[in-house]
Amino acid sequence: MTTTLRPSGPIQSGADGAQSRAYDVCDNGRPVGAVEIGTAPGSGGGTGELRALRIDEPVRRRGRGTIAALAAEEVLRGWGCTQVQTGVAADDTAGQRLTAALGYTERSRNMVKQLPSEPPALPGGLSARPMAPEEYTAWEGGAIAGYAESLVARGIPQESALRAARASHARHLPQGLATEGAQLHHLVHEDEKVGFVWVAQFEMHPGRLIGYVFDVEVDERFRGRGYGRALMLQAERLALAAGDTLLGLHVVTANRPALRLYESLGYEPTRYNLAKPL
Repeated sequence: MTTTLRPSGPIQSGADGAQSRAYDVCDNGRPVGAVEIGTAPGSGGGTGELRALRIDEPVRRRGRGTIAALAAEEVLRGWGCTQVQTGVAADDTAGQRLTAALGYTERSRNMVKQLPSEPPALPGGLSARPMAPEEYTAWEGGAIAGYAESLVARGIPQESALRAARASHARHLPQGLATEGAQLHHLVHEDEKVGFVWVAQFEMHPGRLIGYVFDVEVDERFRGRGYGRALMLQAERLALAAGDTLLGLHVVTANRPALRLYESLGYEPTRYNLAKPL
């Protein structure tokens, strides 16, 4: 048995410079599966993506998936990539075993919660209100910079990360506070703002439009007092008021306090986001 990759189409190039290509996984020239790889948008070509890997059912569990993944990584090295990332569904145990064996480690995860029928009450002494226009102006610059820093931590060059962060905010908040469906609220204690949360609808996974926590943060001066939990309860209230029954989010695995908070609130993983150096 000789397992190889054979291009099933030309290299596709996106407007942002990212490229992708699909391959057949072949045994002695006979297709037995498929692979799709690409470069991550905004990464400057340095980050590759293993976007899809399929081996036909009759020939699974014989090492072909491992060989195909390693061959895909070799192609990405040839493209100049220094790292590769991929995602595995939470219920895909075979995919989790394969990526673990290949040396991928978890960087972040997507999580979702089934919302209660009634909105939760905020703890005593706390209230929430919409962000004012002048507050939004002050917030936006820091939010873009913070998102850019998170992209840099994933291996994206500083300049590319800043462009991607600006583009993301322009896409999700094109009219600022007036953007349809966007809800940005401050949490208030004794007339003092202690944190904020941004909730809107989002297609977290293809075909799955749900309420989504785009950003949540407690002011550094007030951390460790339970305000993060209160902000997440406010997020549930906003999502329910918008008619959503599910609320999703993305969390960096290294942020253990946030991960423990979300787990304690009933969020469950839907996808693990993994990476490895090449």
